[in-house]
Amino acid sequence: MPLSASASSSLAAAVQSVVSTLPHALWRADQMGSYQGVVTASGYAALDRELPNGGWPHSTLIELLLHQSGCGEMRLLQPALLQIAQQRRIVLLQPPHLPQLAAWEGAGLASEKLLWIKTARSTDALWSAEQVLRNGSCGALLMWQPHIRGEALRRLHLAAQASDTMLWMIRPLSAAHESSPSPLRLSLLPARNGVEIQLLKRKGPQHEHAFYLPLPPIAPEIGAAAPTLLNPPATPHHGTLDRHTSPAVGAGNLAPALV
Repeated sequence: MPLSASASSSLAAAVQSVVSTLPHALWRADQMGSYQGVVTASGYAALDRELPNGGWPHSTLIELLLHQSGCGEMRLLQPALLQIAQQRRIVLLQPPHLPQLAAWEGAGLASEKLLWIKTARSTDALWSAEQVLRNGSCGALLMWQPHIRGEALRRLHLAAQASDTMLWMIRPLSAAHESSPSPLRLSLLPARNGVEIQLLKRKGPQHEHAFYLPLPPIAPEIGAAAPTLLNPPATPHHGTLDRHTSPAVGAGNLAPALV
């Protein structure tokens, strides 16, 4: 049954009222969306122009899908991490290699601002991630997980939404075809002196083609012995996290990254 002219007018007025008072409640697919929470600038103007609200969003799950580990993902995140580390600490959960403290400090991030968590099982890693997000004492969580179920991703996304911590989930590019609750998914491919970025999913118009983003060279003071922020160890050591500790994961419960 078609609506009367007065009913249509009332409905249009109601929709317009929602749009004007709650701009985040309505998003059109042909327009760039926005986040209600805080964002941190990526440090790259070309990338910020492609991200809703002009930066990395807090309180949400961000997926970085890599063609290969070490293709430039850490240099891409470095400017944002430096901003966050001015106030709060950074958590590295299940990185593929040992954190190279000389490289982090050479890049401007003090070692005491870095926490490293290594677990024996994926279930323990997911549990640890939820505790970090719920506790809220850290500003950013970087989690490497080659295989993860959709249900676990949804739990992490919900936990992130309830916190103000920035969450990056770093996965292989093969996961691009899998469904995900993440509102922001990017694929990264190595490129000469930079990286190629494909926006697989965002609150905005579809981005058809990958774009090249130049990355700054590694700081010369880091030296040849520490070429990356994550360095394969000969004999790995790590701080431990007891699964039976209090859910309030604070400074006393997480050991700083060790080399």
